Amino acid sequence: MENFVGTRFIYQYDNGWEYEMYIKNNTTIDYRIHSGMVGGRWVRNQKVDIVKLTDGVYKVWWTEPTGTDVVVNFMIKEKKSHGVIFFPKWVHEHPQITICYQNDFIDLMVASREKYGTYPKTIVSEFANIILMEKVGENNENIIDRATYKGMIQDIIDGKINN
Repeated sequence: MENFVGTRFIYQYDNGWEYEMYIKNNTTIDYRIHSGMVGGRWVRNQKVDIVKLTDGVYKVWWTEPTGTDVVVNFMIKEKKSHGVIFFPKWVHEHPQITICYQNDFIDLMVASREKYGTYPKTIVSEFANIILMEKVGENNENIIDRATYKGMIQDIIDGKINN
């Protein structure tokens, strides 16, 4: 796991959605969603399960307070990932509610999950190209520390965001 934990990934799904995930430690990730249905959403200290499937292949999965289930496989050598997102009906119908810094709105996520329908789920299954993979160390609170903005990915790649 030492080759995976402490790594930041920026990846673009084949449908154009851009995501960023920081493998903070063996049980926790931080992430930002740069574009797509819930672009602008960001989360810190999301509890996850992580396993190494084989050399250079890792699986990360979790359930969010929204009721969304996520599974992402990273194929490091190929610079590819594959994600499956199981959006509850309410997130698909009201994505704007989730576009925030989730940590400050857990109660709203839970209330929305209970208020609106959760089934059927909208399933998004996509491959992605990893466009940035960098070791940044474990438990670095400066990696995912602010909301996304237009051009942020390029600023990260260009080193304009110092973290």
